[in-house]
Amino acid sequence: MSHGGVQSSVAVIGAGPSGLMAAETLATSGHRVVVYERMPSPARKFLMAGRGGLNLTHSEPLETFLDRYGRDADQVRAVVAAFPPADLIAWANGLEQPTFVGSSGRVFPQAMKASPLLRAWLKRLDERGVTLRTRHTWRGFDSRGAPIIESVVDAIAGDKFDATILALGGASWPKLGSDGGWVNILKQAGVETNLLQPSNCGVRVAWSDHLIARFEGTPLKRIAVSVCDARAVGEAIITRGGLEGGVIYALGPRIRSALARDGRAELLLDLRPDLDAETLAAKLATARKGDSASNTLRKLAGLSAPAIGLLRERPLPASAGDLAQAIKSVPITVRDLADIARAISTAGGVAWAELDDKLMLRRMPGVFVAGEMLDWDAPTGGYLLQACFASGVAAARGAAAWLAAGAAC
Repeated sequence: MSHGGVQSSVAVIGAGPSGLMAAETLATSGHRVVVYERMPSPARKFLMAGRGGLNLTHSEPLETFLDRYGRDADQVRAVVAAFPPADLIAWANGLEQPTFVGSSGRVFPQAMKASPLLRAWLKRLDERGVTLRTRHTWRGFDSRGAPIIESVVDAIAGDKFDATILALGGASWPKLGSDGGWVNILKQAGVETNLLQPSNCGVRVAWSDHLIARFEGTPLKRIAVSVCDARAVGEAIITRGGLEGGVIYALGPRIRSALARDGRAELLLDLRPDLDAETLAAKLATARKGDSASNTLRKLAGLSAPAIGLLRERPLPASAGDLAQAIKSVPITVRDLADIARAISTAGGVAWAELDDKLMLRRMPGVFVAGEMLDWDAPTGGYLLQACFASGVAAARGAAAWLAAGAAC
């Protein structure tokens, strides 16, 4: 709580979920905390995420939950294990924002949006003495190690802090606050960062004008998508530029790897994953002479109009067996990912080798990193937000431990 007999002060740069959670954790343990946010109000992307129902986390067993981050993501797994879904749910309940588990196992606040939770959260932060300064932009550190903060009022406004937590987000939805501008600042300080790339985003496909005109914005339901050795089941939306939706987001890392390796990614869409090819062929073989191809596909194969349109981007096979195989493996060539500015999140960021186990930059003692600045690729479904909250807690705990060790010396 103190540093050299004086209350320790910590600057938190960024007022998203990671930064605000770091601020609360530190303030609760008695530190003076100032949060700087360059936008006019805090947590703008968080609020947007809650428009369709704020998916805070997931109710599945912890080991299964941790596996969602990938077996090669030990650092992220450790951060989340130290502040798991049960802790996040208890935190939300403590703000009088009770949660419920949806049919998919995802956890939502009963209000089904972010604004009530954020209001209660900001009230708690204010009660605990956290200062929030909006319209303040971080520009780096001065020769004393103090964060350089540019505000709309003062040319340069900055105090000397005992520690700093950086929680500036990735590079998606820059109009909401996270534009990735911190990358160049840290690179100039010698900190290694991995390229920020779109994650949980759509893919670009060269559709025919006919498909776009008829089916842009329509869903492909109950499909399976395969790429390389990975497969996911879910829904996708046909867009003017390609495909987006949960089933595409789930395969994002594999698609990105294929694009980097080959310059393209080859997807196979199974339009009837609930039927094997033999059963489907038997159904198609009962088609009556004179029935149109579209009627046959709709009535016997159970395909929706968008699925039929997608299948007919190529000539249809004549035999029932070949047509069944075509339905089970529609080839789609992905040429690129959708624009990073429209992605739900980003992959890449500060390399883990640059951080110690307290999330402190090895080259910059007293500076900690949290949230999407970290080099992870968390999926949607509650895993992304859980990691953001958990990393805020981890960075704050790390800062508190570092300050306590300094005060004891």
